[in-house]
Amino acid sequence: MSQLKEIQTIEEWNAAFEASSQRPLVVFKHSTTCPVSANAYSEFSNYLKTSAAPNADYVLVKVIESRPVSNQIAEDVAVKHESPQIIMVKDKAKYWSATHWAITEEHIRAVLND
Repeated sequence: MSQLKEIQTIEEWNAAFEASSQRPLVVFKHSTTCPVSANAYSEFSNYLKTSAAPNADYVLVKVIESRPVSNQIAEDVAVKHESPQIIMVKDKAKYWSATHWAITEEHIRAVLND
């Protein structure tokens, strides 16, 4: 299983965002109170367990608990905040994103393992 790191501070986000110049960064924005988000998190977790691309970094942001980080991500990658949401960042720019029911293990694999 690929390593999923929860980020909770702007400093952690800035470091991950800067590193996207070297390695793709996959951000999963998760609402811990939403059943749709729970389903998407399950799909994302299954992807990480079975077929995660080894050449990427994976981070989790809990949007309620870490609202400033979530807002900064939306601003930095110019993607309107939604949750659940998955965003792939390459070279400090959005490469791909999906939200809600579009977050499935199959969809993630099709994009990230091309």
